[in-house]
Amino acid sequence: MKTILHGTVAAIALVAFAGAASAQTNERHYASPGPIPYTITNPGFLGTLAGELGVALQVGTRYTAEADAPSDSVPATPVVNVAFNLSGSVNKDCSFYAGNTASATNIDFGVIGIRTGNNENVNDAFEMVGPAEAEIESLTAGCNFNNTVTLAKTNGNAGMVNSAPGGYDSDEFQANIPYLVNASWTGVPINTVGSGTSQSLSVATTAANNSISQGAWRSDFELDIVAPVASLGLVAGDYSDTLTLTLAAL
Repeated sequence: MKTILHGTVAAIALVAFAGAASAQTNERHYASPGPIPYTITNPGFLGTLAGELGVALQVGTRYTAEADAPSDSVPATPVVNVAFNLSGSVNKDCSFYAGNTASATNIDFGVIGIRTGNNENVNDAFEMVGPAEAEIESLTAGCNFNNTVTLAKTNGNAGMVNSAPGGYDSDEFQANIPYLVNASWTGVPINTVGSGTSQSLSVATTAANNSISQGAWRSDFELDIVAPVASLGLVAGDYSDTLTLTLAAL
């Protein structure tokens, strides 16, 4: 009996598809060169009976090929997106370097000079010789969130007040020394994102306090205090006030 592959070479191609699903191989073929030539490809029930009859009578041949492999354990996903939710928090903070000891913030003008000469005009006697001035600078200041910068005088617009003035002619003397404050730094207005520019805050001699809203900033901070020459003579004694700078994150 001769096979239909006699004198030829049969090459079997093995193919596995990694992409779209495809039908697995299930081939059944019959053929006979005679006495009645026939070929039957993937027959149904009756065709299979006829093909098998030819094989049994040794007048035909048969070819079968079956392939099987288990399916994916779960449906394949060619593209996978995984979103990682990252989170954390930063505490609100404001900083101002004010020296290493509490005494660093005690600003003492010393003796505030007055006109004490007996040859002074009566309208000038006991008045301040000149303004009293103080300059304060911190190289580290700022807040890391929207914030307010506030300057407030405890004694209000009275400024530095004499704690024990005794009696005096209020038409000619005063027991307080008003002062003004100017602060400057580099920052941005509140809710503004951009390059920092020069910012300032002032409290006039006639004002008790002032404030300004800012976005996050960090820079050096300069504070100038000036007590102009008072309009009247000064009563002798000790003068004081507390000026409070507040940086408050909103």
